Amino acid sequence: MIFDSILNIEKYAKLHPLFPQALKYINNSNLRNLASGKHTILGDDVFVIIQRGIGQPKAESKLECHRKYIDIQLVLDGTDEMGWKPLSDCHAPIDEFNTTNDVQFYNDLPLNWLTTPANKFCIFFPEDAHSGMVSEHHLHKAVFKIAVNPTDK
Repeated sequence: MIFDSILNIEKYAKLHPLFPQALKYINNSNLRNLASGKHTILGDDVFVIIQRGIGQPKAESKLECHRKYIDIQLVLDGTDEMGWKPLSDCHAPIDEFNTTNDVQFYNDLPLNWLTTPANKFCIFFPEDAHSGMVSEHHLHKAVFKIAVNPTDK
């Protein structure tokens, strides 16, 4: 898991071969004006989901994990209280892993809450259980999904 400012995001370009595609999109797009929903960047390998809405309380938030995608969760407006816990420490799955949606939810509680205001981001890898959209107020964020194993084109 990584937590940092958008001002430092270029530091992470070399962590994964597809990160430069997401970073280029961040730098060349007006994310705040994008409609809510999914926007394709590079087929199924890199896309962004724009989320807007009132956050949920911490008590209702569920940790989740992904196997196929890395998340770069960038807060555009508001403050998201993102939960985090190492996946290896999660022992209370709610259900089986859903391969279609690349997600599994847990009843485990986060080990840490990351207060993530506008222009800050978190990167969650497959070994990170995480939760988001946690706030008493309106949130606007961009969740970039980057394939762990890119398809060959």
